Amino acid sequence: MSHRLTFTLLAAALLAACQSNPTAQHSPETEAAAVAAEAYARQEASTARRDQATLDSIAVTGSRLRSEQAKAVMATGSAYAPPPPPAPPAPAMMVQYRAANVAVEQYASPSANTEKYAARDDNPVRRTLDEPVSTFSVDVDTGSYSNVRRMLREGQRPPADAVRAEEFINYFRYGHAVPTDRSRPFNVTTELAPAPWNAKRQLLMVGIKGYDVPKATLPPANLVFLLDTSGSMESPDKLPLLKQSFAQLVKQLRAQDRVSIVVYAGSAGLVLPPTPGDRHDEILAALDRLQAGGSTNGGDGIRLAYAMAKQAFVKEGVNRVILATDGDFNVGTVSQDALETMVADQRASGIALTTLGFGTGNYNDALAEKLADVGDGNHAYIDTLQEGRKVLVDEMQSTLLTIARDVKIQVEFNPAVVSEYRLIGYENRVLANEDFANDKVDAGDIGAGHEVTALYEITPAGSGADRLPALRYGGKQVAAGASAEEVAHVRLRYKLPGQDSSRLIETPIARTSLTTQPSDAFRFASAVAAYADLLRGGQRIDGWNWSDVARTARAATGRDPYGLKAEFVGMVDQAHRLVGAKTDEPAIAGE
Repeated sequence: MSHRLTFTLLAAALLAACQSNPTAQHSPETEAAAVAAEAYARQEASTARRDQATLDSIAVTGSRLRSEQAKAVMATGSAYAPPPPPAPPAPAMMVQYRAANVAVEQYASPSANTEKYAARDDNPVRRTLDEPVSTFSVDVDTGSYSNVRRMLREGQRPPADAVRAEEFINYFRYGHAVPTDRSRPFNVTTELAPAPWNAKRQLLMVGIKGYDVPKATLPPANLVFLLDTSGSMESPDKLPLLKQSFAQLVKQLRAQDRVSIVVYAGSAGLVLPPTPGDRHDEILAALDRLQAGGSTNGGDGIRLAYAMAKQAFVKEGVNRVILATDGDFNVGTVSQDALETMVADQRASGIALTTLGFGTGNYNDALAEKLADVGDGNHAYIDTLQEGRKVLVDEMQSTLLTIARDVKIQVEFNPAVVSEYRLIGYENRVLANEDFANDKVDAGDIGAGHEVTALYEITPAGSGADRLPALRYGGKQVAAGASAEEVAHVRLRYKLPGQDSSRLIETPIARTSLTTQPSDAFRFASAVAAYADLLRGGQRIDGWNWSDVARTARAATGRDPYGLKAEFVGMVDQAHRLVGAKTDEPAIAGE
């Protein structure tokens, strides 16, 4: 668009010059240029009228996506191929445009990287005598892993704050045991084994697996696609990939489902009112018409999306807004606190919010993740068409059907057996211990078929592997009569959908459950946790290195129907080459 705008301005200037300069009017070169400029101006006016007709039902303004590019992207059945690693940023350079005898100079500089990530510190090591209880909310988000994968593929070192260990771990399935019946919405399993990076310590894996349901038996769904069509969404890895990804979901919808499409750029607009889900052609045509342009008024878009969700609300069904964006809200309600409050207020109405991140350069991960948290939804990042299918097709029943709400985990460690512990990841999900039994405190939800995995690194008492120094005046002692047969006691609280009172599940972890031959799932999860730690600086895994992670993961791949675990092994090698060689270089810009 910048080229078209520049040429148009030059043409207008040339026409004005010709009209005010009789000598110039008789110059053959300028006469030819004037004719060409006038023809170009007429063509642009015609194009503008045609564009406006196309966008009559969309209240957005700005540059239009090249139709040939959009059609080419939509027509291909192949996955979106990530762009090659970017060349090093070039210094600002002089670009010269020439039309007839007129020369215009302007400076062009590479666009700044303004991606935003919430700052976080790793969970600290806790002394069991001082703090025996650890409480946190479950998290089923996966966006951090696929976003970091995108960066590595582009040859870019991820900033440490982009790495959330729990989202790396939960990206993969570990085959936790499913519930034997639906008297409980999920099953809880534990596994205890020596930590692979330090045999004197141990890892405790807590796994949760929700019951699954066939897609055909899902309750009616009322979905609002809230799609960012601002100018920042114009690149192939944003709006074109978004349209391809959502097209895969549309083909799964049924007559009992309802779909609305709301878009937002400089203002918000309704592209498709609530429409039966089996009208695939109508929904796909509405998607295909979307074009990028304008600034980003996300606040107005969210308001309109919730209004449409309320209009088509399905009692006893699924009501969800799916927000797809690069998160670059820059007009209207731009305060993250205000947006969070808006979403949290709507949560009580029974409408959940899922956020899907797209693109690079200005991706606002901090906002997308937080809005999903407060909106009782989940957050994913889509970097390829395969990831779009994974999130919007293969795992859609997990996203749509919530089987347990406000799920909280509390682990009490036995100081007679465990001297120290640390929770790996979940830093922004940690809860106060008193919040565990407080049913007013919001927590994460679990959908049909969801798996949640959490890892604790623990230091056995008397092992000599303590990280915290001994206290000179420590006065606390192990309670008299404390059993040495239990390592810890796991408690979970959850609410069934539509209920306000929580239920409790308790599971003791016996000392005798320690195994020296852990499962493939345990070993692979430990490798993923170590990989995340290395990306954040490698401060928590003693002498373990990239080769150890790759070797452990490769040997524990096990069943891998979609090749995601094999892909992970390749990403470890790629991260080693990139991060290992650039430990002293700054990461990308971000907050």
